[in-house]
Amino acid sequence: MAIFACWGVGEFFEAIQLTTPISDNRVYAYNQPHLYHLARLDEQYPRYAAVLTDMNTARIFVFGLDHVIGAEAVNGKKVHRVKVGGWSQARYQRRVGNAHLEHAKDVIERLAQIVREDKITHIILAGDSVVIPLLEEQLPRDLVSMVQVIKLDIHASEQDVLTATLAKLQGQEARTGAEKVERLMQQYRGRGLAVAGPQETLEALAKGQVEELLISGTLEETHPLPEEVEAILAPEIPDSEGGTKSEEPRQASVPDLLVTKAKQTGATVTFIEEGSLLESIGGVGAFLRWRE
Repeated sequence: MAIFACWGVGEFFEAIQLTTPISDNRVYAYNQPHLYHLARLDEQYPRYAAVLTDMNTARIFVFGLDHVIGAEAVNGKKVHRVKVGGWSQARYQRRVGNAHLEHAKDVIERLAQIVREDKITHIILAGDSVVIPLLEEQLPRDLVSMVQVIKLDIHASEQDVLTATLAKLQGQEARTGAEKVERLMQQYRGRGLAVAGPQETLEALAKGQVEELLISGTLEETHPLPEEVEAILAPEIPDSEGGTKSEEPRQASVPDLLVTKAKQTGATVTFIEEGSLLESIGGVGAFLRWRE
């Protein structure tokens, strides 16, 4: 579970039960929420939609944080058989084709509604190899880039669907992450819209320049914050004796500060689970919105 609390004026306490596996327990007392591990869990177990379908029925699932958030069925129109041969058979085949097309349209229409309502960014299609192309043909343009396809038994259990689709999603995210790191390094070496290393990235975050933060999933959890960066990120405030003091502790967690600043400035956070990919630049880099 994650617990958020504060004391004094406007006392606040909220506990959130998590369904994802947690490797170990941690307790933090700080003047702002600790987001690094929560953000990483959210990326490892994202919210996504999965469609398992044949020619007549479809099950649409919404998964998130390693459990089922919602599930519903979409049933197509059944077509009764007629005697084989002649015009009757031709009409029957046309009716079957039309029924399958209508079923595909109904499934995609409902899927599009779920994507909008639940703010889904990933979709996995699975099931009958004949109906999947029909579904892909009906996809709105804005959903095409979200879709991946896998083979899965139409009668698979809810847990089997979750296990198979999550594995597919995480595998794709790993490949995408590697591609992003390669593009980041090209941009950085070419003096493009990218920065690399903890200090440059923190400075860019402080200025609101970062579009997407790439951070190693194996980055040391507690890391002394460089003093020159701390001065930028922790503005000094007057103390009771007329001097100044920092709003932040002297020993801050760099990974958490990176993620928190990214969330505060609307930057996307992408965790790179293969630590060696970002090792040469200190485990962190970022794509920029603009450069000074």
